[in-house]
Amino acid sequence: MSKVLDNIKERAAALGKNIVLPEGEDPRVVEAAAVATKEGIAKITLLGNIDEIKKANPNVDLSGVTVIDPLTYEKTEEYANLLYELRKEKGMTEELAKETVRKDYTMYGALMLKVGDVDGMVSGACHSTANTLRPGLQVIKTAKGTPIVSAYFLMIAPEGGNKYCEDGCYIYADSGLNQNPTAEQLAYIAESSAKSAIAIAGIEPRIAFISHSTKGSAKHADVDKVVEAVNKFHEIAPQFLADGELQFDAAIVPEVGKSKAPGSKVAGHANVLIFPDLDAGNSNYKNTERLGGFQAIGPLCQGLAKPINDLSRGCHMEDIVAAVAITALQTQI
Repeated sequence: MSKVLDNIKERAAALGKNIVLPEGEDPRVVEAAAVATKEGIAKITLLGNIDEIKKANPNVDLSGVTVIDPLTYEKTEEYANLLYELRKEKGMTEELAKETVRKDYTMYGALMLKVGDVDGMVSGACHSTANTLRPGLQVIKTAKGTPIVSAYFLMIAPEGGNKYCEDGCYIYADSGLNQNPTAEQLAYIAESSAKSAIAIAGIEPRIAFISHSTKGSAKHADVDKVVEAVNKFHEIAPQFLADGELQFDAAIVPEVGKSKAPGSKVAGHANVLIFPDLDAGNSNYKNTERLGGFQAIGPLCQGLAKPINDLSRGCHMEDIVAAVAITALQTQI
């Protein structure tokens, strides 16, 4: 395990947060619940029928894990009433609210989070990103002062390190949610990413706005968008070190950064990379993971009023445990 991830888990454990995992039907989630509890990373609330979970996972020790069955739990009616009140102007009826909380465990988890019965939620092992994030957007809403929810990947350098990765990890955003953000949205994504770099990765952010151009080497509307995003970012978050537009190599390779962007305090040393669109962000995280040997943890959500994180449906048990630890830390942002 990497030092970065070790540090994340240690800091999460010190907080004693309660994280809900709605997907008790998934063996990976059940095992992750047991491991996270055993390692003391967080208190875990698992949703599902305890008898069915134990039958499907006979070798998993769930000692210390709280298992809640939405069909029988004493607060289910309270959650249904809350959902009705929150969504009645959008067409929600009392009957539909009752039906929803008994069928949609991700929504159930979001309602638990809304009232403070848990501190965060991790879902998506067997549900789509839309099914995971929709309850969050409908019930939890965005954080104050943050107009956009975005997704990032924590890219952890392989064992033995990487000669360009000075801090042992990168933040890549947005790599999982927003297709083609505006310049203003990019600026706010960068602000959220800077906060994530500090709170989650424990690093001081050096933010590069990525483009196919470095400092005017190419002329195009796509480049103009990135330049505008950099200017907007300096307005809304002047406390953070940021620069752009920078090509990928100019952002992380010292000699290239010095050559292409002389005088820049970020070029060649960036650890937070803000991509101009989802094509670039998603492709680059996969390239870094597959060709560079980095561990990709995410997509991790930022910008919600309370922490909810999505999982890749191809995730491993260890990825879920890491997401639990990160979700616990997000309560401090």
